[in-house]
Amino acid sequence: MVLRTLQFITLILVALWMGLEFSHALELPAKMQYDGQFYVTVQNTLYRYFGAPGPGAIVTVGAFVSAIALLFLVRKRRPAVYWTLIGTLCLVFAFPVVYFWQIEPVNVVFRQSTPQSLPTNWMQLRQQWEYGHLTNFVLTLFGFSTLLISVPTETSTNRRYKTRAEESKNV
Repeated sequence: MVLRTLQFITLILVALWMGLEFSHALELPAKMQYDGQFYVTVQNTLYRYFGAPGPGAIVTVGAFVSAIALLFLVRKRRPAVYWTLIGTLCLVFAFPVVYFWQIEPVNVVFRQSTPQSLPTNWMQLRQQWEYGHLTNFVLTLFGFSTLLISVPTETSTNRRYKTRAEESKNV
């Protein structure tokens, strides 16, 4: 029961995180055309609740932590552990690696900027931020997909073993 509950919670949290990243991916074409003043205004107003200490950060960290806990719970269940490991590794690359390497440094710069005081390299920062989120979307999509695959894999494996064990008892 604990395993099923954690699988459910993990999938919900990863799906929500993936949704946050998908929204960034959908916005990318339009935002790459914004001028600097408008881009900084959008960054400093629209995304306030996506990161810390808002709900977006809670969802992201929750998904990350629950995926690691799920990996621990299925560590002796093959082949589910392999799918869970692949999914968890995708999430680890998305957060904290890509997030703290590509996205958060840009967040820091833009939080300190105003439409009147743009960083001189704002276009390079915009590209880094937007494509960092696109990378995170791909990683969370792949992570979600492999975690989703692990659920029926783990279930069908357990049923097969139970059936064989039950057959042994009847012989």
